[in-house]
Amino acid sequence: MRYQGRAQRSRLPLVIAVAILLIVAGAAVFALYRLNVIPHRMYDSAHFGIDTYVSPVDADGDGINDQADILQSVRAYLATEPKYRSAYYGGGYPDDGYGVCTDVVAFGLLGAGYDLRELVTADIVAHREDYDIEAIDKNIDFRRVNNLRVYFEHTAIPLTTDLSQIDQWQGGDIVVFEKHIGVVSDMRNSHGVPFVLHHGSPNQIGYEQDILESRDDLVAHFRIS
Repeated sequence: MRYQGRAQRSRLPLVIAVAILLIVAGAAVFALYRLNVIPHRMYDSAHFGIDTYVSPVDADGDGINDQADILQSVRAYLATEPKYRSAYYGGGYPDDGYGVCTDVVAFGLLGAGYDLRELVTADIVAHREDYDIEAIDKNIDFRRVNNLRVYFEHTAIPLTTDLSQIDQWQGGDIVVFEKHIGVVSDMRNSHGVPFVLHHGSPNQIGYEQDILESRDDLVAHFRIS
């Protein structure tokens, strides 16, 4: 009996060590999943019985409705694998393979027939009091998150920020965070919440990520009208 007691006591540290290892491993896997290092399974809208929204507008007359055109243009831009860097460009749009979060939106809309460089500048001139800027600079104003939020408040359709209303979220919508912006993907997670197409940092792993449920800074959701 004395021998069995010693054997049990000697096994106890091993059991504790294994338990701690499992807890640490589980926490690491959870963290990597939340950071999108571990890929998340994707589902299309049809999986949840959600009809794809079709815009009645085709701004550039290419035979593709605006909603689908924006989404396709965003994917085409991100397929170039832009590197993250904030810089000023004389022509407004980055032309050297670099960019930031606002460029995902700008190139997406440009491909659908909307030149945000010109449109945002015109709106600033018309509604200067709504924009917190000292001097107008058309080459950079449309590449600032706050300016785009104000511009879309003036021109786009405001939509819900409630993630439980999954049918109200469609690929090609614009999603705005406090200091970040992206485009809603047409792919969804297991809850039906869409992924986001975005470019947030030089350390980001992939451009299409399941981030909406893990952020607490969502401020607006728009659809181009």
